[in-house]
Amino acid sequence: MATRPFLRPLGRNVPKRVAKRRFNASLSPSAWQESTYAELAWDQSRSAATRWSIAGAVLGLLFGLVAFAPAAWLADAIASASGQRVLLSDARGTVWSGSALVVLTGGPGSRDAAALPGRLDWSLGLRGLGFELVARQACCLNGNVAVQVKPGFGRLSITLMPQPEWTGRWPGALLGGLGTPWNTLQLGGALRLASPGLTMEWVQGRWVLSGSADLELLNAASRVSPLETLGSYRLSVTGNPGGGPSQLTLSTLQGALQLSGNGSIGANGVRFRGEARANSGDEAALSNLLNIIGRRNGAVSAISIG
Repeated sequence: MATRPFLRPLGRNVPKRVAKRRFNASLSPSAWQESTYAELAWDQSRSAATRWSIAGAVLGLLFGLVAFAPAAWLADAIASASGQRVLLSDARGTVWSGSALVVLTGGPGSRDAAALPGRLDWSLGLRGLGFELVARQACCLNGNVAVQVKPGFGRLSITLMPQPEWTGRWPGALLGGLGTPWNTLQLGGALRLASPGLTMEWVQGRWVLSGSADLELLNAASRVSPLETLGSYRLSVTGNPGGGPSQLTLSTLQGALQLSGNGSIGANGVRFRGEARANSGDEAALSNLLNIIGRRNGAVSAISIG
């Protein structure tokens, strides 16, 4: 029997067998690791950027507070340091550049106060390892008066830089703002400060002075005396660089009222012993004043502080 040849039917497509390709739905281990590292690196960079943004904002805020610190902060610091006896009233500007009215008072609760005429202007800047404060006041300061402040480890140095001839000049009536006994004496005349340089240094919990300064009361007068002028006087302060007590010396330059005395400024504060007496022929005119100045002992009035 003859074998029939295989005939492909017409009009019908017989599908061919196609080898199946396997699809790998997952990445290879190395590709997966690279993707994971990239995500971690992105998260870390984003976290670092966030931290830097926060740090920048904080630093910017601190810089703004320092650069634009109001002058009232300096006024509060001086009032606190002086026991409310020296006030910077109507402070304007910033700590670095500002102005205010200087007022002397008798301290907390006192009704006595005296203000200087005109405003005090100041500028504060960096100098070396510290700061320099430059003050100007047309009525009372000799040009630009500089004070240098140098902080250190456990110490603080404040230096009044020397000025030619004199540093400051103020009306004697300003002392009346300090209260008793100045408000009773109602002094006239002028106060003048001169110094070749004076440094106050806070060391081991106490102030140490070096250099010197003279505070003069020129052509003094008082409402409790009928005399037109009492005289002119000088209080000298001489520092001790070795750390010992600084010396105080009170002397009379000229006048009917004679003042003299010596004292010291040390760890225990101010100690002073002096006396006041009238020139011959002026005893009656100065009797009331001598009773106020100190403890009366005959013709002499003893002055004792500390």
